[in-house]
Amino acid sequence: MFSKILIANRGEIALRIIRACKELGIRTVAVYSEADVNSLHVKFADEALCIGGPQSSESYLNIPAIISAAEITDVEAIHPGYGFLAENPHFAEICESCNIKLIGPSLENMKLVGDKMAAKQAMKKAGLPVIPGSDSIVKDKDEALKIAKRIKYPVFIKAAGGGGGRGMRIAHNDIRLASAFYMARSEAESAFGVGDVYIEKCIEEPRHIEFQILADEGKNLIHLGERDCTIQRRHQKLIEESPSPALDRKKRKKMGEAVIKGLKHIRYVNAGTVEFLLDKNGNFYFMEINARVQVEHPVTEMVTGIDIIKEQIKISSGKKLGIRQENINFTGHAIECRINAEDPDNKFMPAPGRIDTYHTPGGRGIRVDSHAYAGYDIPPYYDSMIAKLIAHGKDRKESIYIMQRALDEFIIEPIKTTLPFHQRVFNDEVFIEGRIHTGYVDKLLGEPEL
Repeated sequence: MFSKILIANRGEIALRIIRACKELGIRTVAVYSEADVNSLHVKFADEALCIGGPQSSESYLNIPAIISAAEITDVEAIHPGYGFLAENPHFAEICESCNIKLIGPSLENMKLVGDKMAAKQAMKKAGLPVIPGSDSIVKDKDEALKIAKRIKYPVFIKAAGGGGGRGMRIAHNDIRLASAFYMARSEAESAFGVGDVYIEKCIEEPRHIEFQILADEGKNLIHLGERDCTIQRRHQKLIEESPSPALDRKKRKKMGEAVIKGLKHIRYVNAGTVEFLLDKNGNFYFMEINARVQVEHPVTEMVTGIDIIKEQIKISSGKKLGIRQENINFTGHAIECRINAEDPDNKFMPAPGRIDTYHTPGGRGIRVDSHAYAGYDIPPYYDSMIAKLIAHGKDRKESIYIMQRALDEFIIEPIKTTLPFHQRVFNDEVFIEGRIHTGYVDKLLGEPEL
């Protein structure tokens, strides 16, 4: 087991990793930007080093500064969390050359799944159903038009090397395809440094289902069930739950077996997530693989009792999984709300600023993962999420009731947050009855499709 780990991240995920390390008897090193000097992950780590200015490029994306901090503090491993450098093969290569273990999948895994086209072809070869579309990078508008006519509109143009909804545009006809193609390429270039895009058939009104997996180097690979991430706005997840109300036992088993088969095919190691789209008829299609811990991992932890971060650390230290597929018990239902510092009445514009009052909900079945506190200044430089609120009940109905009262108890003032938006969703009959798809939020808010 490692004796000291550096956390190359910030906010609630950095704090979450620190807690897991402490419970494993591992010392921690926090790195922080000048804007995060008062962040809780700095306070609760055993050591902390400032690595640069407030912009991400000056700090959390500053690879030389992070490696220097790791060498100065003599750590054996780095946990990247999610976002920033979590899926960056160049960072993984540098860690490897410096004899520092990067907690996560292998460099080969990271390169493969980071290329969405390569991942799609690998899963197709393993026998998983994939969304109809291009078999490689689409070079120009004319090629895009030919593919769109073959698979029929509507179609998605997607960034090959990215995620989080960036570099993604929908087209319903030839005229719209041309503009969407160039917009997706431009956004992909800006966000990921590479403008490569591909085309897929748009599955209309789908659900977004993902399976959490863990795999050790001894070829023991298990899945921890699914999460339903259908509640999204502009392709950004807002609410996640497990199990999915859209899956029955037979469909869950079939999808779980496909996940195991696909990841064994690429010899995947550590934690990861396989994402699918589920159409109106219950058909599922492979979408992508995330080679990291997900924001919504607490949902799975609540229904399985398994600490995913601890398992990540153990696997990276060379330990074998002590869990078998047949020994996993799924208990109850869990739902997570992402609480962001955004104004839902003003097109969800970021709302950084000082928190004067901060009161978190409590009671049975409630978990709050957050780095915020009364007196904390939310900086304007990073993602706007300030808390994750997770409710766990004996079934979906009870977990919704628990979440409703928890949202009423949560007080964050005077800044604008998405708490009122979540209250609206959890009192909406369409959501309560589970009759949702990825366009649900846009329809709820009366917003146009991207």
